[in-house]
Amino acid sequence: MNIGYMCQYFAPEVSAPSARGLEMARVWRDAGHAVKVVTAFPNHPRGVVPEGYRGRRWMLEAMEGLTVYRSWVYVTPNEGFVKRILNHLSFTASAVFQTMPRIGPLDVLVVSSPSFFPVVAAWVISRVKRVPFVFEVRDLWPGIFVMLGVLKRGPILRVLEALEMFLYRRAAHIVTVTHAFKRILVDRGVPESKVTVITNGVDLELFAPAPVNEALREEWGVTGKFVALYLGTHGISQALETHLAAAEVLRDDPDFAFVFIGDGARKRDLVAMAEAKGLTNVRFLDPVPKDQVPACYAAADVCFVPLRDIPLFDSFIPSKIFEILGCARPIIGSVEGEPAEILVASGAARVVKPEDVDALVAALGAMLDDPHLAARGARGRHFVETHYDRTALARRYEALLAGLACQQGAAAREVEA
Repeated sequence: MNIGYMCQYFAPEVSAPSARGLEMARVWRDAGHAVKVVTAFPNHPRGVVPEGYRGRRWMLEAMEGLTVYRSWVYVTPNEGFVKRILNHLSFTASAVFQTMPRIGPLDVLVVSSPSFFPVVAAWVISRVKRVPFVFEVRDLWPGIFVMLGVLKRGPILRVLEALEMFLYRRAAHIVTVTHAFKRILVDRGVPESKVTVITNGVDLELFAPAPVNEALREEWGVTGKFVALYLGTHGISQALETHLAAAEVLRDDPDFAFVFIGDGARKRDLVAMAEAKGLTNVRFLDPVPKDQVPACYAAADVCFVPLRDIPLFDSFIPSKIFEILGCARPIIGSVEGEPAEILVASGAARVVKPEDVDALVAALGAMLDDPHLAARGARGRHFVETHYDRTALARRYEALLAGLACQQGAAAREVEA
């Protein structure tokens, strides 16, 4: 098959959509399919285009046996609602006008959110190319913005919700990354038979157990400490202020060190907050490339997986859960709903109520005193090997795409006949 995969975020960017897209595409490539990736120039989340990509309006790139089409995008840091919308709309337009004429034949097209504006471009491309498109739902736009207080109910929201439902109806199939997302779509009138759940997973070769990384602990200045790590986006969805508050409670306890790695819209405020409070037990570090993430997990005693305390996040599963478990590291999850159920089932985590400082501090103390902490990590590794192997998930996805392509081919032959 000629598989088109469209997502604004793709390697070398370090993000959950980038990781899912690249790892799925590798499996499809290895199965003998031609994978054509439609994406933007890397710039997320800082709004900085790396060397090698700067000064270009369009680019054709060969990456690991994949053909990557990069179209122009309005570059901006991942902060500010209006600028982010302009960023998404610019990619939507450039994907149609720059990449569509160059991409050649397709048998099926997958388009992945989080933004659903590029899904409009995928619908246009699918109509022109006469191929089915699959809408991969990673976030529930625009509902998430209402819950976060970014967008209020009114005419704009009604237009966006109408566009959302239009795209669900026009998609040949919908893939969600959580069972809760599927239930929400079905409750909104999407036929259950049209929705398949293919969760996020983990590259078990990259994210593997390793000895404690003492060299990295020394580099971070946390040798001899119980290291609690957060690695990922520092945004409004993570409520990392709670973790700084926990660090403040434990500021006089010599056992604990808090390490935050990554970037995002809230990072500057978080750094300023830690400095104002004089939190010497906190380290903020720059983002690291994907291949260095497992080494960071190996330097941690426990890893944080937090989300804000809002009902819709009960249906979100942070993909870092599977990566941390793959590295056999225990987790403190400040989550509820489906992600909490997964963490409990893994046997490798303590789950606390989101944005609850006292519960978080208590969980850290329990982890510090847990004589079976290493065994927890080992259970987590076995859990993801059994249920969340990215290769197995990608093969399920491949079978779904092959079925859609065959149906489209049969329909085209009937028309010709």
